[in-house]
Amino acid sequence: MFERLIRAADPSINFDVVSVAAGEPLPDPRELQAILITGSAAGVYDKLDWIARLEEFVRAAYGSGAPMVGVCFGHQLIAQALGGVVRKSDKGWGIGRHVYGIAPGNGIVDGEHIAIPCSHQDQVIEPPAGARTILFSDFTPHAGLLYANGATFSVQPHPEFSASFAYELCEAREGDAPEAVVAEGKSSLAEPLDNARLGDAIARFVTRRAASGIS
Repeated sequence: MFERLIRAADPSINFDVVSVAAGEPLPDPRELQAILITGSAAGVYDKLDWIARLEEFVRAAYGSGAPMVGVCFGHQLIAQALGGVVRKSDKGWGIGRHVYGIAPGNGIVDGEHIAIPCSHQDQVIEPPAGARTILFSDFTPHAGLLYANGATFSVQPHPEFSASFAYELCEAREGDAPEAVVAEGKSSLAEPLDNARLGDAIARFVTRRAASGIS
């Protein structure tokens, strides 16, 4: 899904996939052109060995200055690794199409609002020191973060999800999320999505160091 989303914006981008949860070793971040940390069925606060290893990797990557993007679990993991607070929100499930405000002049995402599918209960409750909130909503106050090193950017929603996949996820929450939340999530997906806009922003972000000629 991410390859399709990002290559739609920049077909020249290639991907190497590391399954950290399956025990595959993490590379040296100093040797990477860019990093994308995706969603996961796990919670960042779960006591799993691979999560601790991934947090160490994030801290090393942050120090290296490699462009790094996190989505959903990745958004939360980066925040936790760098000193933020993540937990299950008392607001419950966020599913379907959510609309987020955009902080003006952030240099990453243009416009005043953006509509993206989401599927989560966990949230970044307190961003790390120096992280600026650039996407926000009443439901998810810290839905997008831009970090002080200028090379780390993360979002809570899922720009890689098609409307049909997001609809199936709403159906999967039946019996778990309240009936009204599921129904609203399904109906919301009839409205337009801005996935391509956020995909373009991510593609520009992960290639900015190469474009500038910085090795």
